[in-house]
Amino acid sequence: MGAIRALRGTRDILPPEVVYWQQVEQVARGVFARASYQEIRPPIFEQTELFARGIGEATDVVGKEMYTFSDRGDRSITLRPEGTAGVVRAFIEQNLGSQGNVQRLWYTGPMFRYERPQAGRQRQFHQVGAELLGSGSPVADVEVIALATDILRELGLRSLKLDLNSVGNKGDRTRYRQALIDYLTPYQSELDPDSQDRLTRNPLRILDSKDQRTQEITQGAPSILDYLEPESQSHFEQVQQMLTDLDIAYQINPRLVRGLDYYTHTAFEIQSDDLGAQATVCGGGRYDGLVAELGGKETPAVGWAIGMERLILLLQDLQTQSPPSPNFYLVSRGDRAQAQALVLAQKLRYFGFTVELDLSGAAFGKQFKRADRSGAPACLIIGETEAEQQQVNLKWLTSQEQETLTQNELFSRLDQLKAKIG
Repeated sequence: MGAIRALRGTRDILPPEVVYWQQVEQVARGVFARASYQEIRPPIFEQTELFARGIGEATDVVGKEMYTFSDRGDRSITLRPEGTAGVVRAFIEQNLGSQGNVQRLWYTGPMFRYERPQAGRQRQFHQVGAELLGSGSPVADVEVIALATDILRELGLRSLKLDLNSVGNKGDRTRYRQALIDYLTPYQSELDPDSQDRLTRNPLRILDSKDQRTQEITQGAPSILDYLEPESQSHFEQVQQMLTDLDIAYQINPRLVRGLDYYTHTAFEIQSDDLGAQATVCGGGRYDGLVAELGGKETPAVGWAIGMERLILLLQDLQTQSPPSPNFYLVSRGDRAQAQALVLAQKLRYFGFTVELDLSGAAFGKQFKRADRSGAPACLIIGETEAEQQQVNLKWLTSQEQETLTQNELFSRLDQLKAKIG
């Protein structure tokens, strides 16, 4: 029988790459903690209705990209294609807003969409996301944007740009939607097939088309910024002023509408020119109507998600990371020596040292070569003689300095060893 391979659109994240993922997660946790955001872990699959109602049935995500199946109870289940809807469902179901307090939440984990795999985009992909529920203030919009900026800057990314737009409230969008349909209808036959289909269902998505002719047509389309009510305009102006106050550079992009139906007012993307066509690293915005749409009380909210795969590509270009080296590489030969080596390794790990235990039983020469390749500063050696006398040889691999200690002496010098290892 042939070997079983990973499904198209999924990939194994191997140890040399995992160190980048751990770096992102560590930085994100620190930034969120300093801003009093708490982690939430919703399920990976939900009722299909959650995403159909929350994201919008006219979107490509719901119409073409979701992994949906019937379970044994004949319920329609969907692997989550994004994180916000699940967080909002938990917010409502668990009554997180009962005290009237603002909820600052963050999450990380895999998402699933049936898309054409390419660099930085897989069918199983991962996101880090933040959601601030319970505040309609433009301060909340800027707080979440600043958080994303902090994470990316702390990771060392500099060649980034923030695109900003307002998609207004429901009334603003309704008026703009009709103006856009009126403008595009005479060009309907010239639009790409997807855009022709979207013309009456979801015309704002036509502004995202990658088709060259469609892009040429939309260059002359009306701007949603011309259809904002005074309240919406004021909100957008305050967001811009506070970004300026925080020295966060931005550019207004009136074609930025995001792909999900739940957005209102502020929409934004953080992009990198280093990723080619798939330039967006972080995207988000305000979604004041989503909580009510999913059965909760009217609750303003704003949030974003960072695409981990795209971010990792940037980090790999920016820096070289290696898996951490152990403090000790422990070699042994013979049954009794191997048994003692296992006990010694466990004791050292208990005291906070990282220890790689050679399990090969090969000749000492081969084990020493692996010790050199491990990057460990020191090697601990137990042969049959050492095992009989409860001893261990300590060899510093850089200087080749070596000494024989009883195992008790080794443990009496742990503080000294820790200082020397650094």
